[in-house]
Amino acid sequence: MPAFYTQTHPAGYTLSTDPGRLDVAAIHRWLSEESYWAKHIQRATVERAIANSLPFGLYAPDGRQAAFCRVVTDRATFAWLCDVFVLPEYRDQGLSKWLVQQMLAHPDLQGLRRHLLATFDAHTLYQKFGYTLLDRPDRWLEIKHPNPYPAPNEE
Repeated sequence: MPAFYTQTHPAGYTLSTDPGRLDVAAIHRWLSEESYWAKHIQRATVERAIANSLPFGLYAPDGRQAAFCRVVTDRATFAWLCDVFVLPEYRDQGLSKWLVQQMLAHPDLQGLRRHLLATFDAHTLYQKFGYTLLDRPDRWLEIKHPNPYPAPNEE
């Protein structure tokens, strides 16, 4: 059985990379109903994304899911931070900062050449941890697709 990365917050919260601890229903609910980037995402897609990423679950002292993020990485050269959220009832306690700090400290994410993320409204949070605007955005390309998660009445 692999050793999972765990850390304990001074207020009793626990961070773990053990995917078996994740409350996938709560994660799916928040991503599909509340996020701006994955609204209407299917649960099977969330499950596949978690299975193919390095997931970070943050749990309240009572064991309930409080926050989540995942990192898509080859653990050698590249990492992409995504799906970061803190559930509303756990906000305003500094947990988002602590979650990002602990994610960046993970042993498998040290010495990478590139660590990326995309955000609409949290630039200030991530800049505190060294993220900057792309130095050479002219080198980056993307393939744009229509929204893969249409609202149920749009299908």
